Amino acid sequence: MARVSNTRLRILNFIRKFFDERGYAPTVRDIARGCNISTPSVVQHHLNTLERQGYIHRDPEVFRSIQLVEKKREAVSRVPLLGTIAAGEPIPVPTPDTWTIIPEETLQLTEEITQGKKGVYALKVKGMSMIDALVDDGDIVLIQQTSTVEDGEVAAVWLKIEQEVTLKKVYHETGRIRLQPANKEMEPMHYQPEDVEIQGKVVGVLRKL
Repeated sequence: MARVSNTRLRILNFIRKFFDERGYAPTVRDIARGCNISTPSVVQHHLNTLERQGYIHRDPEVFRSIQLVEKKREAVSRVPLLGTIAAGEPIPVPTPDTWTIIPEETLQLTEEITQGKKGVYALKVKGMSMIDALVDDGDIVLIQQTSTVEDGEVAAVWLKIEQEVTLKKVYHETGRIRLQPANKEMEPMHYQPEDVEIQGKVVGVLRKL
């Protein structure tokens, strides 16, 4: 391989450290901030050079797809980002037989992050209701499709009356379901079991920087 400049070596070391700590690749803006590079366009120039020299590989159709060549053999999963978990239409949850939904983006993650689970999709969080559970506004949660959860698990829940989806801890109480925010400023919500639908449980969080 060709000789690497100091700046590009710094970028490679940052990508390696980011990947080791988080299990997924950094974005161009992550690299710009982490390596104190003036603009994303300068980072893009260095990445193009590193790719030509054979140090990294990228898939232009996949978000966060930077892979060090030394890591290309690691098992990876392609996880669809289906939208934002907030008020609006129901989240289109895929099933094993009908994985046909066109995602907003596709995330390329190691199986260490997805834990080798099947039926995992991603949603971007909007709001602060789970801040005490270290899920912040703008983070991405990884959801495994399921219709049941244990007490205390964080789940994507469809509220049939409000016609919106929410991310909360779920508790089964006598004759009702309690949806508990992880935010001391917010009160719990109570519903009849027939008025809510579990769409999946959180199995991972990709934190924004």
